[in-house]
Amino acid sequence: MNYVTTLLAMLLLAGCAAPSPKPAPPGPAPAVHAVPHAAALPKPAAVHRGPGPDDLLQATVWSQLSVEHDLVYLQIYRDARDRLLQALRDRNWDALPHDERSGPVRKLKPAVILDVDETVLDNSPYEARLIRQGAHYNEASFAAWAREEKARALPGALAFTQFAARHGIKVFYITNRSKDLGQATLDNLRKLGFPVSKDAFLGLGTFVKGCELIGSQKTCRRELIGRHYRVLMQFGDQLGDFLTVLDNTPAGRRKAIEPYLGWIGERWFVLPNPMYGSWEPALFHNVWEQPVRVRRKAKIDALHTH
Repeated sequence: MNYVTTLLAMLLLAGCAAPSPKPAPPGPAPAVHAVPHAAALPKPAAVHRGPGPDDLLQATVWSQLSVEHDLVYLQIYRDARDRLLQALRDRNWDALPHDERSGPVRKLKPAVILDVDETVLDNSPYEARLIRQGAHYNEASFAAWAREEKARALPGALAFTQFAARHGIKVFYITNRSKDLGQATLDNLRKLGFPVSKDAFLGLGTFVKGCELIGSQKTCRRELIGRHYRVLMQFGDQLGDFLTVLDNTPAGRRKAIEPYLGWIGERWFVLPNPMYGSWEPALFHNVWEQPVRVRRKAKIDALHTH
């Protein structure tokens, strides 16, 4: 092959080669691949949404499950039992507030007064039901619980009342359970072994001749007992179980109890109840009709931070 022939062959081969690619013109970014069908995506883990915040929860857990709760009750009732015979021997000993007692007590028969709920009977199962149901206290549901007659005795209460009865001391139960719950309450107490007489129950609505009833205050019922008995001791979980509180504010409550501070642990024995009580509405002007968030804010605002 001569030179000319060889040159022609090379030119022909170059013409058959693929052309060089041209640079891509500027434009939008490459398309993103389509998202797979939703059914192909893994499902997010289920989120458990339990009940919302409940101010009753921590208090009920402590009341039901802490050993400390039971020890406090035992301690208070044992201290009271150790002092009871001393009070019995002192014919001038009396545990009624000064404005509820008229006349001498030396010749009166001895008695003790106890509140019922969270003083001798444990209603925390009712509170636990409210928590699990996301419900709030109402008279109908509490009455239904009371009629079950399943409340247990609080630690120390049974031993104390039996000790008092053995020494000829009458045991009275002043409670703000309504009068129509009287039989169920007495039956519940009897089942547990508490000393119970026919006139031992003084429920809300008890008529006392010559005494003006003030709301749900226990004033008249204490006065009724005081007409015939020398009251050696009182037991309760709220200030109203011991004396009349007309100004239910934090300051009013402290002022009411101040003259009797020397009686605490001697004539008056106070049991702990963080689940409910008149101390709570005292923080939001005693208006339960306010929304929960408003009541909760009032309680938070009342806390001391220094």
